[in-house]
Amino acid sequence: MALSVVLGSGSAAAAGPWGPLAPPNPYLGPNGTSTMHGDAGSSDVTPLAGPGTGAVTVGATSLVSACPTLLQGSDSFVVALCTTMIGRNPTVHLIDTDGSGSSGSASGLGSSDLGSLAAGSTGGNSAGASLAELELPKGSLLGGVYAYLDNDNRLVAVDGERRLVRVGHHNNGGRWSLSVDESVDLSGVIAADDSVTGLAPDWAGNVWFATGAGRVGYVDAAGVARTVDLPAGERVENSISTSPTGTSVATTHALYELSAAPGQAPQVQWRAAYDRGSARKPGQLSWGTGSTPTYFGPVTGHEYVTIVDSADTTVSLLVYRVSDGQQVCHTPVLANGGPGSENSPIAIGSTVIVAGTYGYPYPAVPESAGPSVPASAPFAGGMTRVEVGSGGCTVLWDTDVKSSAVPHLSTADDTIYTVLRKGTGGAVDGFAYAAINPVTGAVMATADMPGSTLNDTIQMSGLITSEGDLIQGTLNGIVRVSRG
Repeated sequence: MALSVVLGSGSAAAAGPWGPLAPPNPYLGPNGTSTMHGDAGSSDVTPLAGPGTGAVTVGATSLVSACPTLLQGSDSFVVALCTTMIGRNPTVHLIDTDGSGSSGSASGLGSSDLGSLAAGSTGGNSAGASLAELELPKGSLLGGVYAYLDNDNRLVAVDGERRLVRVGHHNNGGRWSLSVDESVDLSGVIAADDSVTGLAPDWAGNVWFATGAGRVGYVDAAGVARTVDLPAGERVENSISTSPTGTSVATTHALYELSAAPGQAPQVQWRAAYDRGSARKPGQLSWGTGSTPTYFGPVTGHEYVTIVDSADTTVSLLVYRVSDGQQVCHTPVLANGGPGSENSPIAIGSTVIVAGTYGYPYPAVPESAGPSVPASAPFAGGMTRVEVGSGGCTVLWDTDVKSSAVPHLSTADDTIYTVLRKGTGGAVDGFAYAAINPVTGAVMATADMPGSTLNDTIQMSGLITSEGDLIQGTLNGIVRVSRG
């Protein structure tokens, strides 16, 4: 593994303390497990310890679905939002990871229950049973990806009929079920040919959303939606983030900070254009940044916001001051990987860690993506750690590690958890659980995961659970890595 380390004067190289996160959002579930990126600010940081660097056990469960959204509520149940292989139908699963609720399963996995994959586990264990499932109306490719758990452990999403829904799970005399407990019709503010690509609650309880066509809005507690349109031609192809002071949205052209007074339409506080390059790149799902914006900062945990641009030959980390949009620093990243990232950065305190996806062989891209230039490329990977200080950005390390999932940093055990692709994009590439040292960038431990193509993690986000497991979505279902 190529590894270069540059230590800047005055930069923190110790493992911790990492610094603060923004205060927990009171309208979300537990910090670290209630959104795809951990929290409202999309830090990709968790306070929970993962499987570690010792012996691990790996198990898999087939749901015949890709499962990009894995969330855990305060009741320890995992709620998964998956998309079926056939029909691409978004389906919510209630996952029992410890077996405590399996005896009360209403229908198990139904026709999709293939149990544990033959090659999918060490010692014959599975990743967890599906206790109940609920199919939602189909929308866009990304419309079936982003969701969160609210403070009542309900999955919040916008379905293909443009309804904001809250899906609860219920034990009815020992039989589990999923149901839409609340819904708000958004068809009056979202066009029939548009769909929501990202949503997150703010600290007042409003649910902010952004659509592919560039409409940003929020739904208040009374179910009233208010919106603003971003400039024509700018699309939102990733999720959005919120902080105690505002909402961050990245379009295919620029980064925006928005806010809203009670009862008023959203207002753009500032706009920062970035280098989007001359075309979409292989390994990215849109022509522009692949980042969900990430709030972070050494004082409040949210005084900065960051994305990665999409410049043609070398991409850069961009950091902005939230209060006025002033660029804090701009530094090239992924020198040992490839020039592109479809992942939200890890960010906490003064630390930002970026994983590259250039050349990743996604099985499908959104209809709005357009052709990539070149049409394909070997998966290059790469991971970079940057420290943000008073003098700007300093690259502490840069490696060629090939992460095939969204990495997460555990502040409980000072470890980056992810999945590695053992190859550059071929059909027989294998995958491996990986624990990475965030101080040096070195891979500390790996363990093979089951199969190849069907268990492709396609840059989806894993979940560190309160039990210390890593649950990772794949093209075919979920894989669980547990301390062995």
